[in-house]
Amino acid sequence: MTHRISRRARAVSAGVAAGVLVPLAPLAATAAPAAAATAPRAAATATSTVTCSSAKAGLAAKLKQDITAAMAGRKGSISVGLYDRTNDTTCTFRATVGYDSASVVKATVLATLLWDAKKHNRYLTQREVDLTTAMITQSDNNATTALWRQLGVTKVKAFLTSAGMTQTVPGANGYWGLTRITVRDEQRLLRLLTRKNTVLSDNSRAYALKLMNKVVAAQRWGTPAGAPSTVKVHVKNGWLPRATHGWRVHSIGAFQGAGHDYGITVLTQDNATMDYGVATIQAIARAIHRDLVPTTSSVQRYAPTTAPAEVIPPAPAG
Repeated sequence: MTHRISRRARAVSAGVAAGVLVPLAPLAATAAPAAAATAPRAAATATSTVTCSSAKAGLAAKLKQDITAAMAGRKGSISVGLYDRTNDTTCTFRATVGYDSASVVKATVLATLLWDAKKHNRYLTQREVDLTTAMITQSDNNATTALWRQLGVTKVKAFLTSAGMTQTVPGANGYWGLTRITVRDEQRLLRLLTRKNTVLSDNSRAYALKLMNKVVAAQRWGTPAGAPSTVKVHVKNGWLPRATHGWRVHSIGAFQGAGHDYGITVLTQDNATMDYGVATIQAIARAIHRDLVPTTSSVQRYAPTTAPAEVIPPAPAG
């Protein structure tokens, strides 16, 4: 059974702070999310600056200005990564800072399974298809745990090495949601999923992107916010409240179309509420989409759900 956090909860119970799963909530839930156990910290912008480069004249300066403005006044720890292959554009902000992954790691679990299947020259079994579909499109925790156990940490680490994701550290004792991730490595993963390479087969990449494009509406928040309707959206999100660092709220997204091929990663923690972290990510995403893909007023931009939902991964107390 998939477990989803309900937005009707007003306070994080001791069980949730310890990582206990919350009962299933309907996708249309509309009440406010639970508050985190700790107050938000000031955003770490004083000693860090957004760094951008681009082959398109004026774009780097525009992105730097607008991403910085989107983060201005936001509380908590924020890290950002952007690449656009079309115009050789990149932006980074605190890209090597580590965060607990929450459900974002599910994209890595999927990639590991596909990498391992390629190594053994085999197709996924029907069981694996069912599990991966539930894991990505519904963020099912039980499916993720089953695949994590099947693969084992040794294979996960081997994939990370093959992918060059050297800053990612798998969660210990089966707590895959406590895998440590960075923007740098999540951007590497998005690049692997969206261009031909020797790590993942073309069929594997297409399968992963298909699942990330079919994530349920309640979980299509975050980096897709503001994406023009002319680009195809692929997303995986996650959140996790704990006694330290409050809510971790993350989103990774790959976007292809309208003459563009780009990826966005935003990782946050020290959020007082889930909604606060979601709002931070979506403000940054809207600025990026607007700068990368200017459109006429006739082109609609993606408006994410007003009732975002995700599952809380199992985690120990603390």
